[in-house]
Amino acid sequence: MIFNSPVFAAFLVIVFALYWLPLLPNGRHKHMVLLAASYVFYGWWDWRYLGLIIFCSLVSFGSALRIDSSPDARSRKAWLAVGILVPLAVLVVFKYYDFFAVSLANALSRLGMVAEPHVLGLLLPVGISFFTFQALSYTTDVYRGALKPTRDPVAFLAFLAFFPQLVAGPIERAPQFLPQILAKRAFSYENAVIGCRLILIGAFKKMVVADRMGPLADAVFDHPMLFGGLFNVLGALCFAVQIYCDFSGYSDIAQGTAKLFNLDLMRNFNRPYLAASLRDFWGRWHISLSTWFRDYVYIPLGGNKGTGWHVTRNLLITFVLSGLWHGANWTFVAWGALHGGFLVVEQLMRGGFERLPFLLRWAITMIVVLVGWVFFRAADIDAALLFLERAVTFDRDLLFLLKRLLTYAESSPFGLACTFAFAALLIAMDWVTARPAFLARFEQRTALRYASYAGLTLIVLFFGVFTDQRAFIYFQF
Repeated sequence: MIFNSPVFAAFLVIVFALYWLPLLPNGRHKHMVLLAASYVFYGWWDWRYLGLIIFCSLVSFGSALRIDSSPDARSRKAWLAVGILVPLAVLVVFKYYDFFAVSLANALSRLGMVAEPHVLGLLLPVGISFFTFQALSYTTDVYRGALKPTRDPVAFLAFLAFFPQLVAGPIERAPQFLPQILAKRAFSYENAVIGCRLILIGAFKKMVVADRMGPLADAVFDHPMLFGGLFNVLGALCFAVQIYCDFSGYSDIAQGTAKLFNLDLMRNFNRPYLAASLRDFWGRWHISLSTWFRDYVYIPLGGNKGTGWHVTRNLLITFVLSGLWHGANWTFVAWGALHGGFLVVEQLMRGGFERLPFLLRWAITMIVVLVGWVFFRAADIDAALLFLERAVTFDRDLLFLLKRLLTYAESSPFGLACTFAFAALLIAMDWVTARPAFLARFEQRTALRYASYAGLTLIVLFFGVFTDQRAFIYFQF
């Protein structure tokens, strides 16, 4: 069940109705409705893995209670270890065991040793990286005293499995989100309107822009030897737009869906391609993940304290782990190392980078981001290096390569023009809505507001991709 499907639309209507109906006078049924809906949503992918998320949830719930009731520091640390190591073990076994086993066997083979890897061949549960990280932060926050553990198992399980953000985030923190689950809520027409607007914007990003950019990026990345030069750069740009619209579109729909239940999810994106430094980029891109690694990895390692070497080490460890979080492939490690390495350069320049002209800083930042996306998208390191090598070649017959691109992408000149036009419209929307004064005027002008909603709805209906629906990219993480 994906957000851009009729099944989800019907599912959401049913859950919305059950949630707001006065089934119980004290509203206690709301927790049960959210929990049941979340487990139905997750079980739609593969019901066998429902036991996995329930197991991780119960371990975190019980560990937090034992941490809170433990009489001494040693006992508290022991239960913290349980609350951290069990979800981590689940994540490692399902996501990383085969990768490390094969990588070790390959390394031994290069040393002349015969090694046959024993792989488990387990199917990767959807969203495992998200709900395990949410469980880890909950146990850690209880240990740190950031919140008292809840004794309501239904509310806690609903918090960890909340279906709008279950499979691709944002990674919510218990101190901010769990009290919302526990609180009594009344229906808010204003929040429902905001929620529908966010869902519409997310559908536009995903179905009109991302799903149209996807075939163009696939055509170039899957056949790098057939293209080169400007077309490889174009392929990288198409993927950059695709992954932004795909993931931020998911986040918008998740936020909007939560608003329908009078719940607030954190903002996960803030116009990242307007960033003029990599540090600024990570303050705008996948904010819930970057702040998670900052609070639970980078700062505990020492953060910016200590010598330049310590800061360098902390940044590289944090971003290599962040890359590995995205997937069990050396391409993600390289992507994380590239970002971490450039952040080290920015750190070592001690403010010198910020003194460069804005356009130069922006161009340098976007080049690093684009090169990083090549590694992120490529099947392996060799494919990424080949793609980059082909990107610096010279195109001779641009018209022929354009026809080839359209053929492999199964598109037409009109379809290509529409795709780029809608991407330009999104860029303009991001640029204009960044100004608070515009948003204030937009809210006051009813005719303009409803005309915009109607226009976006028509664009989604007439130009959205319905026949070849793609799952969201971050579902694989």
